[in-house]
Amino acid sequence: MSHGIWDNTGILPSQGPGQFICTCNVFLQSCDILAQGNFLSFFWHQYGAAPSASHCPGLSQPLGSRFCISPARVQKNLHRPLHSAHLSGTTWMSEILDLILNDGDLKKASRGAIFERVPFLEYAVPDMPTGTEILDTMKTRRLIKSHLHVELVPQSFWEKNCKVIYVARNPKDVLVSYYHFYQMAIVHPDPGTFDEFLQGFMEGTLAFGSWSRHVKGWWNIREQKNVLFLFFEDMLEDSKRAIKKVAEFIGKDLPNDVLEKIQQHTTFKAMKENKMSNYSTIPSSVMNHGISPFMRKGICGDWKNHLTVAQNEIFDAYLKKELSGIDLTFRFQD
Repeated sequence: MSHGIWDNTGILPSQGPGQFICTCNVFLQSCDILAQGNFLSFFWHQYGAAPSASHCPGLSQPLGSRFCISPARVQKNLHRPLHSAHLSGTTWMSEILDLILNDGDLKKASRGAIFERVPFLEYAVPDMPTGTEILDTMKTRRLIKSHLHVELVPQSFWEKNCKVIYVARNPKDVLVSYYHFYQMAIVHPDPGTFDEFLQGFMEGTLAFGSWSRHVKGWWNIREQKNVLFLFFEDMLEDSKRAIKKVAEFIGKDLPNDVLEKIQQHTTFKAMKENKMSNYSTIPSSVMNHGISPFMRKGICGDWKNHLTVAQNEIFDAYLKKELSGIDLTFRFQD
């Protein structure tokens, strides 16, 4: 999961209102511990090791982390506007939001890599600045990516009228994308076979925990006035419509030519070829694009090239159980 934050006041939320929290589909749960009060500890998956058997109270989320960001620093940054979504359109939405906030100015969108323009709140890997360190250098209009479950967002965050954009993607394509990402983002342990990975996904034992718990948590609050819940597949179907909806949600009235410029700049092909958005500037010790490109296909339905008939039947049974009693449905092909 991921969240992005935009602070349009230049002040901390504790000092005044006026920020946004954008959270696109936050599927990879990277914060596993809820400490006392509103403080959060964020733990990243242990470098080069399998997840531990520990679980955080009340969340049943597997821990497996070595890199911890201080709860106080997380609390400080959490009240600012957020944006996030891992393997469900996070980078896509990050680029869209950055362009919307800059009125489609492509030069401003080239001022740095996407992970610099939209810092990942929980990011902490060797030899790179942490997400909070990058955030500390930003003064105004901050967009922040994060992987928070809704249960872990402090009450004070909501009290500041932050806006949330959540992007959900069909879980079969999330599974496939996550498997390839797990291999190329080599801070993760060996994902094993695809069948083993599928089992881990359904059991919620992969890094960041349960996909179903995450998406259901945000779906259940989708009617709140400051929450915009979007689907990756709807964005694929009509990206210009989605861009306009996001712009209106955050109070930006953009002319048609600017909307079209943003649409053209954020096509999959354009972003895959853009080193400022394709993560090719990340050290190979963190992401090995020789194993798999970060931006791989960006389509709906690639799962059909990976799941066997038997695996698909097992996964369908898992989804039927996990999504029972909730009016949340997904499109699994174009």
